[in-house]
Amino acid sequence: MPNHVFLGFDFGMRRIGVAVGQTLTHSAKPIAVLKARHGLPRWEAIQTLIDTWAAEGLVIGIPYDLDGTEQPMTVAACQFVHELQSRFKLPVYTIDERLTTVEAKRHRRYARQQQTESFPALDSYAAKLILEQWLQESHHSGLLP
Repeated sequence: MPNHVFLGFDFGMRRIGVAVGQTLTHSAKPIAVLKARHGLPRWEAIQTLIDTWAAEGLVIGIPYDLDGTEQPMTVAACQFVHELQSRFKLPVYTIDERLTTVEAKRHRRYARQQQTESFPALDSYAAKLILEQWLQESHHSGLLP
């Protein structure tokens, strides 16, 4: 069974969390937080991550309001998706990331209470959750091996 590597992104206007994951175990780990200016990162930093991890695809969480409607960040995240597609010529996938940041904050609070582990930056941990959700949903729907 071949293993495929993906990068996951938690888009933000000032910070973009990044995680790497693979299809063998459908798991991911936080790897970086990229600084962004008005939602625009240093594109060469993303290219370096793609090259370093030999990523075969990119997964971006798209934020929606709880009722499923778009918000200003939804539009900005979609622009980020289009820019990734045009710059890197890799498959780009999106996933609804409602409540991902809430879940990441909950995990961070728990880690602090337990004082047993260091917790990665919130943005990269949110990217980990986004990517793992996509890997698991894609596997169960038959899109991935």
